[in-house]
Amino acid sequence: MANFCTDNADIQFHLGSLDLERLVRIRERDFAEAEQYDYAPADLADALDNYRRTLDLVGEISGDVIAPLSADIDTDGSHLCPEEGCVRYAPGIAKALKVLSQADLMGATLPRRFGGLNLPGIIYAIATEIVSRADAGLMNIFGLQGIAETINMFASDRQKQAYLPRFASGEVTGAMILTEPDAGSDLQNVQLRAYQDDAGRWRLSGVKRFITNGCGEVLLVLARSEPDETGGMGLSLFLAEAGDRIRIRRTEDKMGIHGSPTCEMQFNDAPAELVGERRRGLVTYVMALMNGARIGIAAQSLGIAEAAFRAARNYAASRVQFGRSIDRFPAVADLLAEMKLAIESGRSLLYDATLAADYEYVLDQAKQREDDPEKRTAINKEQKKYKRLAALMTPIAKYWLSEMCNRVTYEAISVLGGSGYMKDYPLEQLYRDARITTIYEGTSQLQILAAVRGVTSGTVEKRFAEFASADPPRGFKGMAERLKRIREKLADAVNYLKNDQSADYLDLMARPLVDVAIDVYLAYLWLEMARHAKTKAVSAKRFIRRAIPRCEHTLRLITSGDRSTLDAFGVLVGPTFEED
Repeated sequence: MANFCTDNADIQFHLGSLDLERLVRIRERDFAEAEQYDYAPADLADALDNYRRTLDLVGEISGDVIAPLSADIDTDGSHLCPEEGCVRYAPGIAKALKVLSQADLMGATLPRRFGGLNLPGIIYAIATEIVSRADAGLMNIFGLQGIAETINMFASDRQKQAYLPRFASGEVTGAMILTEPDAGSDLQNVQLRAYQDDAGRWRLSGVKRFITNGCGEVLLVLARSEPDETGGMGLSLFLAEAGDRIRIRRTEDKMGIHGSPTCEMQFNDAPAELVGERRRGLVTYVMALMNGARIGIAAQSLGIAEAAFRAARNYAASRVQFGRSIDRFPAVADLLAEMKLAIESGRSLLYDATLAADYEYVLDQAKQREDDPEKRTAINKEQKKYKRLAALMTPIAKYWLSEMCNRVTYEAISVLGGSGYMKDYPLEQLYRDARITTIYEGTSQLQILAAVRGVTSGTVEKRFAEFASADPPRGFKGMAERLKRIREKLADAVNYLKNDQSADYLDLMARPLVDVAIDVYLAYLWLEMARHAKTKAVSAKRFIRRAIPRCEHTLRLITSGDRSTLDAFGVLVGPTFEED
């Protein structure tokens, strides 16, 4: 099998063009750990070489070990064993996790003092994409390293020492226990009870549902610690370990990602430990986890789309009809070209969002280490800038890439025709796996609501101005001027929505507004890529030529004042149906 890192020319392009020097120096504290750990980098070149070696290893394992197991993982799935009180992974999942653990890849972003690799988020996102291309279900366990990250950020030193080395070694996996039967996306309504017993120990009582890897050994649980306080301020975050007082009641029979167990869990006065401070479980700790969760699903979406495109591309090149391979028919060729353009657009968007989250994190760490008040103030100002940008870009990445993933897998099946519908090819599995990406870790609608604030507040326009401050690449001056005019029309549309329309109309137009902002953002990312390679310049022109008229059409819709969805809903949708 191929190495899923080195065989991807676009990943190699980004690894060669990303400017990571400042990020790496801050994260590595100017390579202060080089003498303490023999695997810590001594300088920038050493760090970048380490990242490439790590990704090459992930690519080799993904191609040689994980991908050949994926079909059996999908067939086998995971199973609840009531008599043993546990969930049994598909054999392929268990084997893959063992190999990843032996390669020391299960603590990728953790500090070295806990056995981790201290990788920046951008490198972990690339690794997540590569693993997802091999098997999307496995990514849901490999990608749960954000659980350990949350412990590292907010737990006590004692809790870190107790749990993080176990994560890094692969001894344990984790789960984020948030959702309940009556509190899906509405986490402020979580009701699982947290109380202190007579000895002062915290205990958890209640039911959670749709929990990815709920069978993990270390559980981060969102629970209501303040029974008299409704809403998010009544919630705290707790650490619990799997045991007799936590029962897996069922595992969901799902459409896709069969290698990832999704559990319904009952907590029967289970012992737990408070993480951080009371009342900050949702508003501080879980919200901080959201950037990583959104990036993880965006990376998973990208990996699935990459796998689907490759299956379609290879089939189209080898399938001969009417005397020529079908990739030479214009309709099929255009499908393939659009799929590839979408994937490369998504990759640039993902990496940009990840870098914003990376800088928010490392600058926060640098701020805490800085003793000089003036320097601390300057770092704090920059950190807040990246915090606003990450709050905009991580929901945008999750929304756009997950929707793109579903579109690409759909079109890939179209390329194969009837064969794509059959289990002889991987596309029907990829199509099933793709569907969840627009749903979990926040639906597309919720991502839009999170992102639209950054569009209407001016955060995205400030980013556009940063992009536009550089001269356009040669041959793109006219396109850059047209993008400037689209930005002006976008600003007019924002003013129209904020000043001349009701709040419900703004909600109605949130999606098209965010779509225009994403198209402009991607156009600027393509201009940046066009500086580095002639092939990117060709793709950049194709993307921008299509994006500009798309934006113009959508902006006309936004400013049309069409309220029919709101004012004529009963006519357009009709009454509900009575069931027999």
